[in-house]
Amino acid sequence: MSCLFPLAVRGSEGLYMVNGPPSFTESVAFRRDSGKNCKAVAFSKDGSLFGWCNGEKVNVVNVIRAELLHSFDLPKTVCLEFSPKNNVLATWQAYATAKDGTAGVPNLQLHDLRTGKCLKSFVQKKMQNWCPCWAEDESICARNVNNEVRFFENNNFNTIANKLHLQKVSDFVLSPGAQPTKVAVYVPGSKGAPSFVRLYQYPNFGGPQSALANKSFFKADKVTMLWNKKATAVLVVASTEVDKSGASYYGEQTLHYLAASGESAVVQLPKNGPIYDVAWSPNSVEFCAVYGFMPAKATVFNLKCDPVFDFGTGPRNAAYYSPHGHILVLAGFGNLRGQMEVWDVKNYKLISKPVASDSTYFAWCPDGEHIVTATCAPRLRVGNGYKIWHYTGSVLHSHEVPANQEMWQVFWQPFLDGVFPERAVRYQAVPSELPRAEPGPAQAYRPPALRHRPAASSKLHEDEPPQNMKPQLGGSDKPVSKIALKNQRKHEAKKAAKQEAKADAHQPPAQDRTPQNILQNTVPATTTGDPELDKKIKNLKKKLKAIEQLKEQAAAGKQLEKNQVEKIQKEAALLKELEDLELGV
Repeated sequence: MSCLFPLAVRGSEGLYMVNGPPSFTESVAFRRDSGKNCKAVAFSKDGSLFGWCNGEKVNVVNVIRAELLHSFDLPKTVCLEFSPKNNVLATWQAYATAKDGTAGVPNLQLHDLRTGKCLKSFVQKKMQNWCPCWAEDESICARNVNNEVRFFENNNFNTIANKLHLQKVSDFVLSPGAQPTKVAVYVPGSKGAPSFVRLYQYPNFGGPQSALANKSFFKADKVTMLWNKKATAVLVVASTEVDKSGASYYGEQTLHYLAASGESAVVQLPKNGPIYDVAWSPNSVEFCAVYGFMPAKATVFNLKCDPVFDFGTGPRNAAYYSPHGHILVLAGFGNLRGQMEVWDVKNYKLISKPVASDSTYFAWCPDGEHIVTATCAPRLRVGNGYKIWHYTGSVLHSHEVPANQEMWQVFWQPFLDGVFPERAVRYQAVPSELPRAEPGPAQAYRPPALRHRPAASSKLHEDEPPQNMKPQLGGSDKPVSKIALKNQRKHEAKKAAKQEAKADAHQPPAQDRTPQNILQNTVPATTTGDPELDKKIKNLKKKLKAIEQLKEQAAAGKQLEKNQVEKIQKEAALLKELEDLELGV
């Protein structure tokens, strides 16, 4: 089946399809649409149907039979979507009021794909969350209207079968998979009350007691809700637009976990900073979070929200599991340089580290073997094009559009689960006719004063290695649990207290103590009668105490920052200054 999954490419050159590996030739099954006004495209969930609007009509073709099924006279369509079983096509046009100020015509249409007739039209003013949500078997369809979720059954849109009404439902997500369908709803906080997310099982909506799970939280202007594939749990990323502490440009984010069985928790992330991405593994029992100020950490957690594996830190802001869940790509796109780390997540072994510079898009091929990265307009208007990779790091195909043209979108034809079997992970790069090497990333800016020094001496931070490449508690590669970590800290604190008590018991006589020894003990404050002089002596003692603490940290094996090393080097001068001041008393 290696040639059956094409890529759809949309841009100023029109709309066309390219065959997947190994041929990469333009598909003859789909006739190129050379119009330069193609705004909306979509595959059906199983990949058998393809629809697009070229500024004149909305066309729907059967990709397998290369047959035009329907053509709808909807030239202003900017969004379209197929229902899961290919029974309904939803289209959305921008809402517009009449010139005299009266209400505009319904702009959300639902079309029967068997007959081509319009089943129902709705007014949907906002583009955000424009599309109705279907259960996988299409037994239920839901829309958010005036702060309530309205449910329709068996694609009968003339009768509202059920309503979920809370004080102000802002967003909802239906669970994937088979019946019974569950729904996660988000209600933003107001007047000092917290925001909350609740899970319900359709159609049991009889008040808070009927909820499967509930999680409330403050600091949320918006949320992203992510069901796992088996519909047993939801991850909620709660975000504020502004970080009031001023620490982050991205606002503040927190990560919450809700299980359909009723449990809920806040996911404790070991590093402060933004949450860039969260992704469920297709196995539904693990998830990966990318978080923290750059260089960002990436960690895999289990359903107890305990860390399973820590990937250390690096230039990354996204996580992508392969369709089978056996490979995970950690990547840094957008304002980062396009570095990718490809991991075998069954053995937590690094496979490859390719670089896709200037990429704005990444997607796994349904076969779980290939990847597409792309540079698209309007995010970047120069150097548009795409590359197809094997996950071992080989570039199998590269296409750049002409300098005077733009590429707006590229995406794989989808396939249902199970069509492509999972293959054993490879570590050796697959052969390719294209060169494997990528140009090295540009050197970081270094101030003129540091340019004559070795690069390592001016490094702003040290990247933390993955946990299986650094020493662990007890010499084990397994992550340290919360309880073990707590006990370890208690043990270290007791040990430090014992050593301090021992040191106090063996203090040298007072006349033998140096100023440095004196600083480590509590002694009556010396006053000179001159407040300015007393203040100087106090500040010097404070600095020397800080130096002693740094020396202890260095002796314990901690790597000190450059400015901390410089502080220690000033110890002798500070001691001399203190001695001179005290002799003058």
